[in-house]
Amino acid sequence: MSKAAVKRPELRANLKYALARKFRSSPTEAERTLWRYLRKKQLGGLRFRRQHTIGPYIVDFYCSAAKLIIELDGGDHAEPEHRAYDERRSRWLETRGYRVLRFWNVEILRDSNAFEIVWSAVREAGVPLPEPFCEGKSAIEPSP
Repeated sequence: MSKAAVKRPELRANLKYALARKFRSSPTEAERTLWRYLRKKQLGGLRFRRQHTIGPYIVDFYCSAAKLIIELDGGDHAEPEHRAYDERRSRWLETRGYRVLRFWNVEILRDSNAFEIVWSAVREAGVPLPEPFCEGKSAIEPSP
């Protein structure tokens, strides 16, 4: 980020939104896999957003109704300095009432129980879920 962006909040915000758009246009394989599961209100009828800005951060996936953030981490997140940054970031978000779930990319790609963990977090959020929209198919149960 440029020095001018640090001094001018509106410029910083514009740069952050541009970066989020760039991230949306080039997702990782794990992000594509999880997005297929979350998009179009497939999980409990709740809307998720990709690469959404919250405060100074851009989060991978966000559901405003459940105040749920899902972060997918690649191998570089295992490095100590990156881990420390992720912990600070999660703490900042959690102090503002968000629940942060973190998964390694391989957990999403190898079809682990990550999807069940996300579904449990949505249910635990206490958000009223919509009624089933047609007989035999439920808007509440996730469809992989």
